[in-house]
Amino acid sequence: MSFKVTFPTKWSDFDPNRHMRHTAYNEYAAEVRIRYFAEHHFSIEEFTKHNIGPVLFTEETSFRKEIHIGEDISVNIKLSGLSENNERWKIIHEVFNEAGKLSAVIKVYGAWIDLTKRKLTFLPKEAQNLFLHAERTNDFEKIILEQK
Repeated sequence: MSFKVTFPTKWSDFDPNRHMRHTAYNEYAAEVRIRYFAEHHFSIEEFTKHNIGPVLFTEETSFRKEIHIGEDISVNIKLSGLSENNERWKIIHEVFNEAGKLSAVIKVYGAWIDLTKRKLTFLPKEAQNLFLHAERTNDFEKIILEQK
């Protein structure tokens, strides 16, 4: 299932060159991830209730086309990798300018962290289907974790 959010950009998203700040792209991608989780019944309140949160190991952004002041943008989410038990995940966000042209691709690799123990953890059983209906990339892979 496709998941995309359209945002009006704001003045603070732009740099002195009058194009979108590089970090603004990543902030919109993070917002889309949180909205996706909430849409699939695992909101910020649920994270708090279970004392867990998402943590990123890597975040890589490639810029393709400028976004200018005043443009609306659209950002999607696609699952490109998932480990058994949904412990670790890879997500790709595509950012499109107002004309629908691909402006950036953001790749993140993350997991879930127990906020008290500060150690990686699993999603509670209520959220095990979080990625079940996520659109997958053509090169989707199963993430194999090393056994300790």
